[in-house]
Amino acid sequence: MLPKTTYTHTLVGMACLVPQATAFFRLPCSYSAVVERADPIMDPGTVSNHLHAVMGSNAFNFTLDYPTTQMATCSTCKVIEDKSSYWVPSLFYRAQNGSFVRVQQSGGALIYYLQRTDQKDPEFDKGLIAFPEGFRMVAGDMMNRNDSNPESLAQKAVSFVCLGVNGPASPKLPKQNCPNGLRTQLIFPSCWDGHNLDSEDHKSHMAYPTGVDSGSCPSTHPKRFITIFYEVTWSVDAFKDEWYDKTKQPFVFSHGDPEGFGYHGDFLNGWEVEVLQRAIEDCTASSGVIEECSAFTFWKDEEMAGCKVLPRVNEPVDGVLAALPGCNPVQNGPEPAVLQKDCGAVTEIGDPVLPFTDLSKTLNWRYVGCAKDPAGQGRTLDGPSDDRADMTVDSCVEFCDSKGFNYAGLEYKSQCFCGNGVAQDRMPANGTTGECDYPCAGDAKQICGGYGQVSVYLRCDEGNCRNADLTKLW
Repeated sequence: MLPKTTYTHTLVGMACLVPQATAFFRLPCSYSAVVERADPIMDPGTVSNHLHAVMGSNAFNFTLDYPTTQMATCSTCKVIEDKSSYWVPSLFYRAQNGSFVRVQQSGGALIYYLQRTDQKDPEFDKGLIAFPEGFRMVAGDMMNRNDSNPESLAQKAVSFVCLGVNGPASPKLPKQNCPNGLRTQLIFPSCWDGHNLDSEDHKSHMAYPTGVDSGSCPSTHPKRFITIFYEVTWSVDAFKDEWYDKTKQPFVFSHGDPEGFGYHGDFLNGWEVEVLQRAIEDCTASSGVIEECSAFTFWKDEEMAGCKVLPRVNEPVDGVLAALPGCNPVQNGPEPAVLQKDCGAVTEIGDPVLPFTDLSKTLNWRYVGCAKDPAGQGRTLDGPSDDRADMTVDSCVEFCDSKGFNYAGLEYKSQCFCGNGVAQDRMPANGTTGECDYPCAGDAKQICGGYGQVSVYLRCDEGNCRNADLTKLW
């Protein structure tokens, strides 16, 4: 039996409602680090079958081991000592004409770490243990398309909550609009065989306890990890006026799953093991407030927001798409989905897609970085400005060049600002790329700043004109 909170419509923290739940903490992951067809567990070294929303450190890549995770310079998740990666399939709206639009996340994810054990655990006296270096696991089955085995512990681990609507959680996507978002929920198994850091199916080295997130472990998997539980909320209310068939809901996951029975998630451990172990033993508050745990230090909000992984699969994932990225036709079931290949989708891992336009050789201006331009605090670039519906990086740089200024900056898609310097405290935090991700009004393939963020370019001399090296973060 799942804890009542997995099937509640409230916004209250889950452990607060469950009598047997004691110590736990919530790890906020405020943003996705990247949305891409990459999966270093299921598809290492290749372009993945389907699109994922990836939360966590900027060490994430198509292949990823523990030493590489420790090279991360930032994370979208709150704790500095956690360089793990957490990922789930993306959600799409399927239009009546068969096209698809990606649904945005409300933030990134909320990861619960639940300190749950049972006196019947085979090694109860040894207590909970932290994930070891190199550990990874998958929960859920992306090929599943039915709920024919409702007593399956793995199937009970998946649920959906329609926020802003009265009613219990559901084992499949709800058939109504969710005014405050659709929350997808996934509990990972916590019983370990004690030997294998991974397994051929990425699941067999782990098992669920008898109560999914409570109860006892089987003798085959005697060791007990801290339980992790993913909550990801999707902004489905943006499509409230686009429901064209009131008998069914219009959303589908990126692996072609229109019901949610195949919802799944991946976890690749990047924790400093001794720090997580200390938190397990010492951070025993029942509030869930992670700041109450003295074992951790924390990233600033701006560092989390500016932490990005540069995408390397050259395909659109936003806008109106004719098909889901990859080879993922919608498969309704109840039969298991069949993996599709050879549909003409991109299969090459390319160079990182840089969030700037290279003008170093054409105009002798170089990209400096994504600077902050907070409202009400004075412009980062306080010289002449321009605002035009056909704004591009080139036109902004040429405008500032014609005015005799050394710096040019683009913001809010269409705005251009000039200046002769940028204060250091306005530049992105060390190890981050910043939040410049708005397409230019005059060229959607170029980036023109963001909300309170300005893409900054600097005049440079021929032969000594190098853009900021954002790839060194990986």
